[in-house]
Amino acid sequence: MAMIIRVGFGYDVHQLVSGRALWLGGVRIDHHLGLLGHSDADVLVHAICDALLGAAAMRDIGYHFPDTSDDTLDMDSKVILKEVVDLIASKGYRVGNVDATVCAEKPKLNPHIPAMQQCLAQIMGVTPDDVSIKATTTEKLGFTGRQEGISAYAVVLVEKG
Repeated sequence: MAMIIRVGFGYDVHQLVSGRALWLGGVRIDHHLGLLGHSDADVLVHAICDALLGAAAMRDIGYHFPDTSDDTLDMDSKVILKEVVDLIASKGYRVGNVDATVCAEKPKLNPHIPAMQQCLAQIMGVTPDDVSIKATTTEKLGFTGRQEGISAYAVVLVEKG
């Protein structure tokens, strides 16, 4: 059987608010604002989940983990990612690699990237070298630049066979 590879793309955004912890890439980051959401609102993990589900043609994160369900309230996004990896595996897919970008004016994310890579790689069953995470600002433009929210983009490759 020939190797089948597919690509998926994901995007997520959450509002920054006080009184919430900031979780990005499965890592808690010390900051005076956190992301608002039904789960822990980890935009990076959510973008990766959507990319994985998209690559396997399995709809999106909201379909599988609705924000109207008590079961998903305050859910750890690392649990969601593990369940998504299991979902795509049910169709014979495994993670090849991830390339993601987080858009945030503050805090500086660069020091946290190795920990994020390690955390996400372990959950997805790949090496940290298979998880590329980049951080950028929007040069003070838009909702990200005004520090109203954080967004993330992810592209993944999945393999079967």
